[in-house]
Amino acid sequence: MTNNIKVAAAQLSPIFLNKEKTIEKACNAILEAGKNGANLIVFPEAYISGYPDWVWLIPNSKGADLNELYLKLVENAVSVPDYSTKKLCVAAKKAGVNVVIGMHERNTETSSASLFNSLLFIDDKGLIIGKHRKLIPTGGERLIWSHGDGTTLCSYDTSAGKIAGLICWENFMPLARNAIYEFGTQILVSPTWDKSPNWIQTMQHIAREGGLFVISTCMALKMDDIPDEYEFKKLYPEGREWINVGNSSIIGPNGKVIAGPLEAKEGILYADIDLREIIKAKRMFDVVGHYSRPDVFNFNLNQSNKN
Repeated sequence: MTNNIKVAAAQLSPIFLNKEKTIEKACNAILEAGKNGANLIVFPEAYISGYPDWVWLIPNSKGADLNELYLKLVENAVSVPDYSTKKLCVAAKKAGVNVVIGMHERNTETSSASLFNSLLFIDDKGLIIGKHRKLIPTGGERLIWSHGDGTTLCSYDTSAGKIAGLICWENFMPLARNAIYEFGTQILVSPTWDKSPNWIQTMQHIAREGGLFVISTCMALKMDDIPDEYEFKKLYPEGREWINVGNSSIIGPNGKVIAGPLEAKEGILYADIDLREIIKAKRMFDVVGHYSRPDVFNFNLNQSNKN
C-alpha cells in the first residue's frame, strides 16, 4: 500500500431492474476507472439494480402493485456469491481496482426471498473480501429491506488503504460511526440516495470528526431511466426530468470537498489523495485516540450473529 492513491465515485444510473445489463455497465465503469489510474471505485446505494423509489409513492394498501415490484426486485437481486459477483470480480482483477458496490442482496442463508441493502467489497485481485448489510432501512424502505447486524460492520485492509462502509442514513448513527473510527478506517465509503445540501454537510462533518476521507456516491436517475411499463412513473409530478440529481462528492479529512458535487449528470469523479493527511488531521482531534476518554465512556460493538 502506498500513501498516494486515486479514488473514484461512480455517479451512474443503473439499467433499472435489469441485473445483467447493470452488471455490464458496472464492469465497464470499473475498467474505465482502472485505465484512469484509480485504486478504488465506489458505486451508489442499491446500484444493482436500482433504488426502489416507489416506496415513497405507493401506499402499502396497494398490495398487488407492491407485490409485482417486489418480485421484480428480488429476481434482479444478487446472491453472494453468484455469477454477477463473479463478473464484477473478473473486472476488478483485470482493472487492478478495489471495488465497493451497492446492491439488493438476497438472504441466501435462509429463504432467498428477503432482501438486504448491502455493500459488496472486492479487492484489486478480484477477491470478495466482505459485505456490509445496512443496519436499519429508513421510512418506507422498511417495506423492502431487512435489518443487518453487527457481523458485517467492519473494515478491510486493501491496497487503497483501510476501507469501511456505511449506507445512507446509517451515517447519522453516532455509535455506528464510532465503530468505523475504532477500526482505524482511512476511507469511509458512504453510498446514498440522499442528494440534499444537508447531506453534503453531514459528510463534511463526518470526515472532520473521524479524520478520514469520505466518498459519498449517489445514483443519478432520470425519469427516462425507468421503463414506461412501471406504472408508478405516473405518480411523479408532470414535467419532472430528474428523480435524483446525485451530488456525489469526495471529501478530505479536514472536511473540505476535494471533488464534486456532481449534479444532474452521469460521470465518474476522481480525486488524488494522500493518506498521510489523516495523521495531520488527527493532531488536534483524534476521536478514538487522545480525545476518546475511555475512563469516562465505554463503547461495545456486538458482532455476534443475530440468528
